[in-house]
Amino acid sequence: MNRPRGATQPETGALTGQVSQFLDYLASECGLSQNTIQAYRHDLTAFVLCLHEKRHTSFQSVTADTVLAHMVRLKEKGLHTNSAARALVTIRMLFRFLWAEGKIPENATSLLESPKFARHLPEVMTEREVTALLAAPDVAGISGLRDRAILELLYATGARVSEVSRMTLDALHLDLGYVRCMGKGSKERIVPVGDQAAAAIREYLASARPILLRGRNVEWLFPGGGKSAPLTRKTIWQILKKTALKAGVGRRISPHTLRHSFATHLLEHGADLRAIQEMLGHADIATTQLYTHVDRSRLKAIHRQFHPRA
Repeated sequence: MNRPRGATQPETGALTGQVSQFLDYLASECGLSQNTIQAYRHDLTAFVLCLHEKRHTSFQSVTADTVLAHMVRLKEKGLHTNSAARALVTIRMLFRFLWAEGKIPENATSLLESPKFARHLPEVMTEREVTALLAAPDVAGISGLRDRAILELLYATGARVSEVSRMTLDALHLDLGYVRCMGKGSKERIVPVGDQAAAAIREYLASARPILLRGRNVEWLFPGGGKSAPLTRKTIWQILKKTALKAGVGRRISPHTLRHSFATHLLEHGADLRAIQEMLGHADIATTQLYTHVDRSRLKAIHRQFHPRA
């Protein structure tokens, strides 16, 4: 990208660096494909170029008018309506991410209306696939004990991968049957954890974590390779990918797939939608209601398969 005269390398890096963090989040936590990531990268490269030309050196100085001016410019350049709509969605996603991560004090795009797209149902694993996945780690080894604890925790709580990555020891209350999750916007919630997940975590704490610490004193439940850093979201995504391949799960899944599966399986077994909303940490019940559509799709499939006149 061409830098405007007067802009310094660190100022340029502040914008592009945060865009890179956002794209890494989409890849490691949301499990988006490389093609999708590239499309988002293209949209944000054009946006950052526009900001450079207008002498913006930080996303904190961007306003809703700045974003709207960029959209007008795209349309004047003849960008297809659908492509322009995708660009706006991408920019809104970026600002939600930056706000949730505490990089900006407020979301400049929060009042901008998003274009209406057909909403895709989330990818959900079957209960048999989840059982195979959780049984796949080789618990005879240290890394296998850790991997099983991570996957059991993701599925048992429906937590986001970022919440598991940065979970601390004092967030565990296994004797009482729950963990504390720190969600978006630093909102804390209590989530029950089942006996099997609790047992996997206890075994990891007793037999694997002390060895993985290598003498360090860190608060993270799952310490990473750095001196005091937690295991990264990307590493957890790689653990899931490796384990899914070993379990014979023949499709692409991400940590968010386990979150979707957690909610859908609870709903299928009769859980209350409000309780699922609370456990997932959704601010709006409308977000949680998406899982009722998943459940309806399953019921329709069962009806077609078994009803004699379907």
